[in-house]
Amino acid sequence: MKKRIISIILCMILTAAATGCGGAQGGASKSSSEGLKIAIVTSPSGVDDGSFNEDNYNGLLSFVKDHPESTVTPVQETTGDTAACIKAVGDVVADYDVIVCDGFQFAGISEIAEDNPDRKFILVDTSPTDADGNEVELDNVYAMTFKEQEGGFLAGMAAALSSTTKKVAVVNGIAYPTNVNYQYGFMSGVEYCNRHYDTNVEIVELPSYAGTDVTGANVGGNYVGSFADPANGKVIGDALIKEGCDVIFVAAGGSGNGVFTSAKESSEKVFVIGCDTDQYNDGANGSENIILTSALKIMGKNDKRVLETVLDGSFKGGNNLLGIDTDSVGYVSESGRCQLSSETIEKIDKAYQLIKDGKIVPAANFNGLTPDNFTGVDAE
Repeated sequence: MKKRIISIILCMILTAAATGCGGAQGGASKSSSEGLKIAIVTSPSGVDDGSFNEDNYNGLLSFVKDHPESTVTPVQETTGDTAACIKAVGDVVADYDVIVCDGFQFAGISEIAEDNPDRKFILVDTSPTDADGNEVELDNVYAMTFKEQEGGFLAGMAAALSSTTKKVAVVNGIAYPTNVNYQYGFMSGVEYCNRHYDTNVEIVELPSYAGTDVTGANVGGNYVGSFADPANGKVIGDALIKEGCDVIFVAAGGSGNGVFTSAKESSEKVFVIGCDTDQYNDGANGSENIILTSALKIMGKNDKRVLETVLDGSFKGGNNLLGIDTDSVGYVSESGRCQLSSETIEKIDKAYQLIKDGKIVPAANFNGLTPDNFTGVDAE
């Protein structure tokens, strides 16, 4: 009888232990001693592009620094072809716990995610879509998109309030929604200053570099046609400077490096506004600096935040639109990291709060507003 009681107790202990292990195997959390195996897939530029991809990568490196048992591996797909991007993710999915995918071209990873429910995915700048291109939400995919038009608006204000030639421009990579958002937001910001501060600034667009968005509509602007073509970026930069532009907002990834070169080589004083991350260091030009300010998307910190939820078991998939209202979009105003006057910063900060309060809504690719007719043109 005593032996039977002991056996029952042992079985109960073993069952409880198995249940505890089962919780971890079910994906609720990972032991901190195990860490996470993370891959970041980029296309076509890599994690050292000085902008979009690099900011995301830095967020992952920060996570690994806090959790040295974790690792991160960059995977670069160099063509930019959508099918090739999806294949690149499929090729590595079995080897990692979390796959971070940077860019609109990775929207079609839904089938891979559904076939690998034990893997977590972080999509940056896009939401997942099904085979027909319809947006879907998946339990194992955290998708973050941003209100680039809000950052673009702040950049447009900075340009309009700082230009002495009264001619400014924006250079973009490819007319994905994210880039058109930046363009339309920038144009809205310039228009806002023209209406409220009598800046009388012209936005210069080169017809031969007009962009075509994902619906086939002509959105104008100055599009390089790639995020990894600094040579063509320099051609556009040179042309805009020749047209008299003295402030150029650059949202073109690696292609933007060519515009930076144009500004540095110009005999005229030309400022560049950086994009996605603080690009002040990239603006160094001898004893001077060409960076006026930078429009920010807070990507790396959000990547890190999501990875923490994977590690502690609180991860939740979903499609999330982040903007000024969650302090995920902004601009650089710190002394020594920008060259904005205090008066300009005061005016931009006032508009920032109006955006946060919903009183200004800049135009975006698909929000039904236009740069010359957006919510808040008459906001005070």
